[in-house]
Amino acid sequence: MAASKANDKQPIASVWTRPERRKRDQPALSRSQIVAEAVRLLDEEGIGALSLRRLGTRLNAGATSFYSHVANKDELIELVVDEVYGEIVVPEAGAPTDWRAHAARCAESLRATLLAHPWMASVLGEVGMSQLGPNVMRVSEGMLGLFQTAGLPADEADLAVSTLTGYVIGVSISEASWLTTLARSGRSEQDWTADLWPAAEAAAAAHPGLRERYAALRGTDLRTVRDEKFAYGLDRVLDGLAGAVGKRAG
Repeated sequence: MAASKANDKQPIASVWTRPERRKRDQPALSRSQIVAEAVRLLDEEGIGALSLRRLGTRLNAGATSFYSHVANKDELIELVVDEVYGEIVVPEAGAPTDWRAHAARCAESLRATLLAHPWMASVLGEVGMSQLGPNVMRVSEGMLGLFQTAGLPADEADLAVSTLTGYVIGVSISEASWLTTLARSGRSEQDWTADLWPAAEAAAAAHPGLRERYAALRGTDLRTVRDEKFAYGLDRVLDGLAGAVGKRAG
């Protein structure tokens, strides 16, 4: 009985695990048209605006015309996530000593991509089988190759990729959420901070370390501060991975 139940399990539903359906009687939109417009909608209006009906209005097509390519909203999200991953640069693995510079470039590209599409912050943890998409696979394979070329065995290279991307995604999701809040407010980062600063300084009055830090940050360009914080953390992550690479080399 238990074996029968196990055999009756439904396959995991994903746009990547079924053949693409086609309709002969309707000059349907292409998948690439649908996905490109969905990304534009998300960039302009955020994840809350995404629906097949809304997308159909923008494309001047009924929602049913999508179903040969996309069965539901979950599949659409899988597709747009993979489309955005197509923007991430992963340098080809070169000499073993190049791994750190290439890993840093990949990390910076991942962060830039996530900040260019802040809505990604709200879907990365719930994208189902998106890791099967061709662009996600390309990025994963390329990063794995960087660390293997550096001298790490496959299992440890996989852990190194997870460590690096975990740092970048964690920082970038926080930044993207902040930028989304700013966009909704209609204010610039500098204006928002200037308005908040008196309350922040008052809250820090009894905390000398914070008070000193806030005083040092007054009037600074906050984009530069965010960039510096990211770069510092990235260097420390790469320092740790360099230690692992060095042990293998030794």
